[in-house]
Amino acid sequence: MKTGVVIVGAGPSGLLLGHLLRAAGVDCVVVERQSPDYVLGRIRAGVLETVTTDLMTRLGLDARLKAEGLVEEGFNLATADHLIRIDIAALTGRHVTVYGQTEVTRDLMDAAPARGLRVIYEAKDVTLHDVAGDAPYVTYTKDGAEHRVDAQFIAGCDGFHGASRKAIPAPAAREFEREYPFGWLGILADVPPCHPELIYANTTKGFALASMRSSTRSRYYIQVPLTDRVEDWSEERLWDELAERFDPLSDHKVTRGPALEMSIAPLRSYVFETMRHGRLFLAGDSAHIVPPTGAKGLNLAASDVAYLADALIGFFTRGDESGLTGYQARALARIWKAERFSWYLTKLMHRFPEDGAFEHRMQTAELDYVATSRAMQTAIAENYVGLPL
Repeated sequence: MKTGVVIVGAGPSGLLLGHLLRAAGVDCVVVERQSPDYVLGRIRAGVLETVTTDLMTRLGLDARLKAEGLVEEGFNLATADHLIRIDIAALTGRHVTVYGQTEVTRDLMDAAPARGLRVIYEAKDVTLHDVAGDAPYVTYTKDGAEHRVDAQFIAGCDGFHGASRKAIPAPAAREFEREYPFGWLGILADVPPCHPELIYANTTKGFALASMRSSTRSRYYIQVPLTDRVEDWSEERLWDELAERFDPLSDHKVTRGPALEMSIAPLRSYVFETMRHGRLFLAGDSAHIVPPTGAKGLNLAASDVAYLADALIGFFTRGDESGLTGYQARALARIWKAERFSWYLTKLMHRFPEDGAFEHRMQTAELDYVATSRAMQTAIAENYVGLPL
């Protein structure tokens, strides 16, 4: 098989890139190692910046997002007994939309056949070849047979554990990483949110987050040591912890219900700066990971895709290579700012095991300053709602 661009990975970044290329008449094919059900089964974030919603609107795939997404004009930072509301609408004139990453993926997936976007699922042993040469290609096995896709370019959208980043030789790699000494224990349940807007709380027992996927589905998290396992936590114990932290802060007390999903996610800041190597371009989680504090993961992937799609479209439709040459620098400029913001919120709102009384006082002083400074609230709001492309 021959195509213009082979996209490795059919998560939201790969599908979004594929749709943007097809809408511009660029031939491409998406190769995904998992099944469609597995892809849709991934539970991820649900706060969308306008960069992401604008891309869905550009594709004409925003009908369900507009009908079901919750427009949020603010969010809250909290101490144990005090809410600090960040009014992002008043401070920036913009908003975010609560709409699950799974739903974005579903919309992109459902539209693929009608839009002529070919997606090959359950492609095993995906391997990238000759990425530094003029004729890169991808091989995979499916139904017991080996297949090959020749392309002019490869877009690696297959996440942190995928094959694309690993195809870049070590001497060319530039990577930076910060692992955090705790994780997030999360629960997803069909219960109404305890508050109309998100609450990021810094409590004496550690960080907690109250968020929602809809008016009837809530997502909560608490900070836990990396040594904790999901099996260590009963649903009742987790609900008790959440009630203790959020009932004094929220408009409504925490409503309990059976868990649809419980999991512990470690936190990491990671940037792989070699986002282009020859004819291979990385986008999304294959190139960077942010802590979920600040909800930047999917939105950073969307901005990568916006830059990469425009660069590839410029090449195929006008013979213009400037976008491809400048892709890495444009993407990294936004990535590092988002990494900084996620790192800042993580440091501000979590209890680090090595911190003592002085560090806790610094957090209190910073939150007091945020509460009284419009300039500080504006800076936080600008970063939370998403910096411009």
